[in-house]
Order: sequence, then structure tokens, then C-alpha cells
Amino acid sequence: YRGLTLVLTFLSYTSYHLSRKPISIVKSQLHPNCSALGPNPRNDSNSTTWCSWAPFDGDNYKELFGALDNAFLVAYAIGMFISGIFGERLPLRYYLSGGMVLSGLFTALFGLGYFWDIHVLWYFIVVQVCNGLVQTTGWPAVVACVGNWFGKGKRGLIMGIWNSHTSVGNILGSLIAGAWVSSAWGLSFVVPGIIITTVGIICFLFLVEYPEDVDCNPPLHHVMTTSEKDPESVTSNEGPLSLSGQSSVDHSNGPKEPAEEPEAISFLGALRIPGVVEFSLCLLFAKLVSYTFLYWLPLYIVNVGEFWGQWGWSLAREASPDPSPLPAAHFGAKEAGDLSTLFDVGGILGGIFAGLISDYTGGRATTCCVMLVAAAPMLFLYNHVGQNGIGTSIAMLIICGALVNGPYALITTAVSADLGTHESLKGNAKALSTVTAIIDGTGSVGAALGPLLAGLISPTGWNNVFYMLIAADVLACLLLARVVVKEARGWCGPMARQRGYVVT
Repeated sequence: YRGLTLVLTFLSYTSYHLSRKPISIVKSQLHPNCSALGPNPRNDSNSTTWCSWAPFDGDNYKELFGALDNAFLVAYAIGMFISGIFGERLPLRYYLSGGMVLSGLFTALFGLGYFWDIHVLWYFIVVQVCNGLVQTTGWPAVVACVGNWFGKGKRGLIMGIWNSHTSVGNILGSLIAGAWVSSAWGLSFVVPGIIITTVGIICFLFLVEYPEDVDCNPPLHHVMTTSEKDPESVTSNEGPLSLSGQSSVDHSNGPKEPAEEPEAISFLGALRIPGVVEFSLCLLFAKLVSYTFLYWLPLYIVNVGEFWGQWGWSLAREASPDPSPLPAAHFGAKEAGDLSTLFDVGGILGGIFAGLISDYTGGRATTCCVMLVAAAPMLFLYNHVGQNGIGTSIAMLIICGALVNGPYALITTAVSADLGTHESLKGNAKALSTVTAIIDGTGSVGAALGPLLAGLISPTGWNNVFYMLIAADVLACLLLARVVVKEARGWCGPMARQRGYVVT
């Protein structure tokens, strides 16, 4: 059942991200470089934008793309705070499956604008808003399902590997969207819409929400102190699951009294859990960086590739009047989309590495902080030397992806599950979805701000966009300072006792 839960929730959120990625791939096709396609076949249209898709054929196309991203992400951020409350009070299987079917519908509707020849901005804006709202059903539901089945023991490593669904979804979304982006970009949305709907139906049929639903014991979410344990209940066969699916205390002859269903935690009650506010604000800036890359990296690669292509031609012409060397590579929409998947490959490695290290050290906040500190100079280097060659670009994308997405993955998975099953809740499992929604909802505010700021800043130069991302990384690190100090004191306490010092 644990394996089934991991596989189904992995496929679910893979399909969520698969359906979000096409917009970043299609942007460069909605407003391409028409002069590179040859002469204008329609003499009565603008010679520089004849191949663009109205209303994205104007000089303000970057601002319009930012508006599309912002419509989705603002709706997602607002809906996420509400979604966790519903997730605690509705059957997770129905909630998750229904959200996936609706997500598939609105994703497909965006692509159908191509086949219906729609050129009205408000159509695409409304579809993005609706899609952002229904996609909030995904994250609280899948984290709650996994948290219900897995205890704290190796949660960082397990959820770090499991969280690769985000990057796998981005990669598959890029490849699927890239397959049709140049021929019929509407299919870049319709096909992912069909996929997420299909996976939603599969989850409805097979997902098991709680271990108690199939007569299994719930996992141990935090280590009990000696005073909390009942000495008479500790036997030699005690464990997370016994052979019969019952704990040792359940073997009594008398009938088992039905346990009283705990009440779902309130929004303010979840905020009072230690660490929720700090990690939520940290995720705001970490997700700002991650989602700016998610939505703008392919367009950045195309634009910078064009610059290096022109620069290469100018150098070649200076060297010879009839230059034979080829210029630096020019990336089209498909090539840029394929190259951008390397950022998500790095994200997979970073999520696993962050989970493994945080399990070994017990320092979730410290692991995030170290990776965020290292990410800032790497972002600077990628902007300045990342396009010097294809090998350099590949290496820098993987490294930046690992350092940017590692903390983001750790906070949204293991940290959320830890706080949602915090010992202060005294075993109340009706907090996991709400805590997850608060943390990811706050992060989604940053996810909305990042692409919006990138759209506003990019006309002034890509250097300024990267300075904004570096500043966000530094702020994310500073917001975790108090939790990092607390973890450091926790490590110093046992070391001091071993050396004979008195710890106060």
C-alpha cells in the first residue's frame, strides 16, 4: 500500500506539472522571430510580426506573457490557502481526482484557442485563472496522502526521491509541448490535458487515503519520550506494522472502542506551529526563483542564443570577408525547450541530495540555507558564462537546478510533513493538509511575483532579472536564520554534554 500510494501520488503530481509547463514552451512560438522564417507570404501584414499569434504580436508581448503567468499563479496562490481547509474536510480521493479532471479540461481549453482561432486576450486570461484555482487541489492532497503513510524516520530521502515528480513533469511537459509547438501549438496543451484527466481517473479508482482504511496501523510521526511510552505496551514484536496489521496493544480480548475523530485544525492554529511562518516566508522567495525559471528559461535561452548567434557572425565576418565558420548556435522554440529540461534534471538531483543530507544531519533549515547561499553565485555565473558553449550551458543548468530546486523541494515535502505532524499536535492527523497548503500557498505568492517581475524587468536587460533572482535567494536564506540557530544549538547541546559542560 505504501508503494501504491507513492506511485499514484507521483503520477498525479507529475501530470499536474506536465500540464503547467507548455505555456513556457509555447511563448516563443506565439511571438517568434518572423524574419528567420523567410519572406512574408502575406504582403498586407506587418513584415516583422506576420507569423505571431495575436494578441501577442505587439511590442508589449513580454508584458502580456507576464499577465498570463500572473493570472494562473495569483489564482493558484489565493486558492491554495482555501484548498488545504477543504482538503482536511473532504475525502482526499474525490478531491484530488476531481481537481485533476478539471485541470485537464482548462489546460485543453487553452490549446483549443488555436483550433478555434481565438485572438482575444481575456479568453486566455480567464482559462488561466480557472486552471490556477483547480490546480490547488493537487499539492495538499498528495502530501497529505504520503504523510498519512510514512513516518518521520527517512521522510527526507523518501520524499526527496518522490518529489522528483515536479521535475519529471516539467521535463515531460517540455518534451510533449515541444513535439507540436512548431506545427500546431494547440496540441501542446490538449495532449497534457488528456494525460492529467486520465491519471485523475486512475487515482479515483485505486488511491487509498489512510492506513486505517485497509486495517493497517498509522506510522510513527515523532519520537516519543520515555515518559510518553506505556511500558506494558512495548513488546518484542512492536513496529510500524505487525504481521496481522495490528499493533501489540490491539491483541486484547475485549472489543476495541471506536476512536473519537479529531477536529481539523484551524488556519490560525496551524500558523502557531513552530517553524510554519519561517519556512513559509522562505519558500516565498525560493519558489519565486524556481517559477521564474519554469516560465521564462526557454525564452531566455532563445533570446540569448540569438545574441550569441549575431555576435558569432560579426566575429566571423571581421576575420574573413567570406566566413566559412558557423556562428554560435541559434536555439529555436523546440531546442530551447529541450535544453531547459536540464534545469529540472538538476532539480531531481538537488531534491534527493537535500532530503538525504537533512535526514542524516536532522537539520532541514540548515540544509536549505547552505544550498540557497551556494545558489546565488551560481546564478550570477550562469548569466555571464552559461552561454559560452553548449557544454558550459548544460553543466550550469544542472548545477543551478540542483541548488535552486533542492530547498524548494525539501520545504514543500519533508518540512511540510514534519510540521503537519508536529508533536505539539498530539497525534492529530487533521493538520497535514492545512499546514501544507499554508506553506505552499505562501510560496505560491512568490511564484506569482517571480514571472511577473521577470516580465516587467526583462525589457531592461536579462542581467537585471538575474540580480532580482539572486536577491530573492539571499532573502530566503536570511528568513531561516532563527531556525538554523535553533538547530545549531540542538547539535551543540549533545556535544557539550559529551565533553562534560553544563548546558542551560
